[in-house]
Amino acid sequence: MKNLKNTNGIVFSTDPNFKFEQDSNEQETLPAAEQKLYVRLDRLKGGKVATAIENYIATDADFNALAKELKAKCGVGGTAKEGEIILQGDHRDKVVGLLAAKGFAVKKKGG
Repeated sequence: MKNLKNTNGIVFSTDPNFKFEQDSNEQETLPAAEQKLYVRLDRLKGGKVATAIENYIATDADFNALAKELKAKCGVGGTAKEGEIILQGDHRDKVVGLLAAKGFAVKKKGG
């Protein structure tokens, strides 16, 4: 079966007039002042570390734009998927400063 994510479980209909309506599940971007982001450190295999930013509620375009901006300002690679932005390396202090300057309420999570 191919890509049933957007079909809400509907595979086949016997109704000749059936038209599948996709739900628009994309969230609107909340203003920075209304969001509380969490920055934490992830330990990966091989002793590597990554900085993770979670709880950012935005459209896909805004989500990817913030990830791109953080990666550029920190000078590292990373990814943005499943509601989480992950940057390679330990950049918690710098990320907290950058996000606070943009008006987000930011809190470090973990040790």
